[in-house]
Amino acid sequence: MSDGTAVAGPDGALRCPWALSTPDYVTYHDEEWGRPVHGDDALFERLSLEAFQSGLSWITILRRREGFRTAFAGFEIAKVATFTDADKDRLLADAGIIRNRAKIEATMANARALAEWTPGDLDDLIWSHAPDRAARPAPKTLADVPAVTPESTALSKALKKRGLRFVGPTTAYALMQACGLVDDHLASCVARGAL
Repeated sequence: MSDGTAVAGPDGALRCPWALSTPDYVTYHDEEWGRPVHGDDALFERLSLEAFQSGLSWITILRRREGFRTAFAGFEIAKVATFTDADKDRLLADAGIIRNRAKIEATMANARALAEWTPGDLDDLIWSHAPDRAARPAPKTLADVPAVTPESTALSKALKKRGLRFVGPTTAYALMQACGLVDDHLASCVARGAL
């Protein structure tokens, strides 16, 4: 059992302990998590998936990501914004995704709201909440990694003010971690600073 410090993976390299439970996590940890993501559609996808993850394990979402991408038209904001009640019914019957009515409705509503924004606004708004990396010490253990920060609380409020749903401070912080606004790889992790 890990004490929250980095653990040697199958290749001997130290990694954040959460990354070693499945090969899917190793790949996600090493190649995606904590690397900068830009573009409104790409950020809409990550925001939507983080919302679907709420209350579930991330591996549940990660393993269904392709199903989500197919079901939600590649998370193209302009396409999802046109989804109808028939699309909602289709999504509620789709075993390839998480069939949670409130989360499906929120994703559709968020796309409609975002379709009214100026292109680039979502990217600008999210990245405007990135803290100064130099001011944040690298976490040594998982206990050093917060679930919520002042920046994620501010991001949550800003997104809600602009009409988005399922974007609480914890979801906002998970988005910040996943999209590289912060680098929460542990100090001794092989992926730390690999941006």
